[in-house]
Amino acid sequence: MTITYAWRGVFTDQEMPGVWERVNAHSLGWVCARDADAALAGFVNVAWDGDQHAFILDTWVDPDRRRAGIGTLLVKVAAEESRAAGCTWLHVDFEPHLTSYYLESCGFRPTAAGLIAL
Repeated sequence: MTITYAWRGVFTDQEMPGVWERVNAHSLGWVCARDADAALAGFVNVAWDGDQHAFILDTWVDPDRRRAGIGTLLVKVAAEESRAAGCTWLHVDFEPHLTSYYLESCGFRPTAAGLIAL
């Protein structure tokens, strides 16, 4: 399976409903993964604070293609492009069942944080 990864790749609202307007307004960029037939196989959004901090959001991989390394490469490209843009930190929040994915597969390290439910 050949997958290509594109920073700020083109995607449609049909492929990722409700995301296009948000990423254009608030994101440093995003990564689209597409298969040989140009079907969207994965997506990750990279929001930022306008300076040095980038944030992984909206990580998505087509359910039929999970566990093939697509998500890990999406995050890798997001990290490389965030670094190239001058960011010094890449943050991600995740639910407990995704701990091994983000810490072991993607290389994040745990950090203390706080949260207020609104």
